[in-house]
Amino acid sequence: MSRDAVPMLNVPDVAATAAWYQGIGFELVDSAEDEGRVTWACMRFGEGEMMLNAGGSPSAARRRDVDLFCYVSDADAWFGEVADQGELVEGLHDTFYGLREFTIRDCNRFWITFAAPVKPGDF
Repeated sequence: MSRDAVPMLNVPDVAATAAWYQGIGFELVDSAEDEGRVTWACMRFGEGEMMLNAGGSPSAARRRDVDLFCYVSDADAWFGEVADQGELVEGLHDTFYGLREFTIRDCNRFWITFAAPVKPGDF
């Protein structure tokens, strides 16, 4: 039996959030509507998935209750692709735990960190 944990973000506008994530390389796997409004979506990034659910509230908080952490093969290349798609929280940097990473905010102010191993092959 396989096991997976899939985060679900509660957001004010599922359709707009799904479109934003598609713009940075996520794939829309499935969605559901209620009375013509998208109320749920499943997104995939590589092997990982997350769900978006209607009912979330906008936030001006510095940081939300959930962050997304995405492993990529080349953080520098991803930085060039997506850093301007959201507010930059942390620029490219090497961490003490062996990753090169950066963090942006999504359209709902959730933090998304993209990270790759500093030494190739450590993934």
